[in-house]
Amino acid sequence: MTTTQQNFAPSEQAQRFLSRDEHHLLIDGERVPAASGRTLSTTNPSTGEVLARLAAGDQADVDRAVLAARRAFHGQWGCWTPYERQALLTRIGQVLDERFEELIEIEALDMGAPVSRLRNTKPALLKMVSFFAAQAAGIAGETLMNGIPGEVTTMTLKAPVGVVGGIIPWNGPLNGQFWIIGAVLASGCTAVLKPSEEASLSVLRVAEILHEAGVPAGVINVVTGLGKEAGHALAAHPDVDRIAFTGSTQTGRIIIEASTSNIKKLQLELGGKSADIVCADADLDKAVPGAAMGVFANSGQICFAGTRVLVQRPVVEEFTERLLAFMDTLRVGHSLDDAATLGPVVSQPQLDKVLSYIDVGRDDGAELLCGGRRLEGELGNGYFVQPSVFTGVTNEMRIAREEIFGPVLSILPFDDVDEAIAIANDSEYGLGGAVWSQNLSTALRVVHGVHTGTMWVNCYGYIDPLVGFGGTKMSGYGSKGSAAHMDTYLYTKSVYIEL
Repeated sequence: MTTTQQNFAPSEQAQRFLSRDEHHLLIDGERVPAASGRTLSTTNPSTGEVLARLAAGDQADVDRAVLAARRAFHGQWGCWTPYERQALLTRIGQVLDERFEELIEIEALDMGAPVSRLRNTKPALLKMVSFFAAQAAGIAGETLMNGIPGEVTTMTLKAPVGVVGGIIPWNGPLNGQFWIIGAVLASGCTAVLKPSEEASLSVLRVAEILHEAGVPAGVINVVTGLGKEAGHALAAHPDVDRIAFTGSTQTGRIIIEASTSNIKKLQLELGGKSADIVCADADLDKAVPGAAMGVFANSGQICFAGTRVLVQRPVVEEFTERLLAFMDTLRVGHSLDDAATLGPVVSQPQLDKVLSYIDVGRDDGAELLCGGRRLEGELGNGYFVQPSVFTGVTNEMRIAREEIFGPVLSILPFDDVDEAIAIANDSEYGLGGAVWSQNLSTALRVVHGVHTGTMWVNCYGYIDPLVGFGGTKMSGYGSKGSAAHMDTYLYTKSVYIEL
């Protein structure tokens, strides 16, 4: 179902930000144009119209931003106590709470997620900021025993790694940037953020708000621009100590190669083709909407989307009927439309990619049960695509092996749990996955058997920073959340003291 395209307008506060002639870089606490003077445009995916002009940063601008971050790291910011950093993060959480509606309107117009969905992410964002505030006061080394003759005391200290480069994807930059910003502020590092050219505005606006909240100049810098220019310059920069990247596996390989310039620490969240396993004894009242939104949420633009839905044969027919009925309740519409549950995909190239995969699925012999075309007419020129379901899919087909990053769900039948585990593991990716079963033994058998970074049981997509998540195989490495996350923003210093 679709909602009618109307003239949806943001609030006055959001509009003041969006109406700037050009959105400059933020370096050393100042808004500055790109050194080259070049700009690029960002498009509203709900209308296909240009939304704003961005400064097109490149190597020269990354150099400026990294220098500012290095100065801040060795300056007064390095003298802040853990309690002061904790208080700063607490204050930031309060400001984000107050400004959240403005921020989600900017995000919705820039990358297309409906405000109805973004509004529901507020608790997760505030919880993340609270998590990092707690981490700021919990950084600690150890006093260790040793086997050295004489009176020698040994210990370890934890210290911030230095300048962090954060390369942020377009599919959820408002919340996603805080996996980096939170750890940077908690640890005492500094950062240069490079948001996607497809969705930079919420990152720029947040950076301004952070400075209003008391983040010192140079601690958080933002360089917008093309990935092949600004992004590559940041990944290869010899004075950047760590890179955090979320995006495609192909780009991840390029970043790994670029990071060898000074052997940077890396945290990579890359592609996924997650398997969502529905057993015959599953509670279908929960499994059907859970599996559906495990794919269709954010119009399928989630790295760990459960796009391979494995259904045990005795319930395939019932599951499919219920799934199609559930899809009738979904509403596709403008990102500022409160009635919309799904918005557009982010860009024309992404729309073309999704539609091309739907053609590939048909050509490979899968049956398209619903969806499969661009939505125009009442929705105008936005990048809307119908949520789509394929059946008759085998795990050898491209739609079951390659990441589509769109609202395309494939149903794959299986006979027994061992077969489901084998199908799930027959993938180069290992980011997410789920199992739906009312039998705890069956569920845990699947949890232990599937080779992936995160597994959900009778639910899909929950993320908590206390627990964290990450990938394996071609889905990357390094944790987001948990104590392991903070460790990657610190290095360990061993100390020997002869008394």
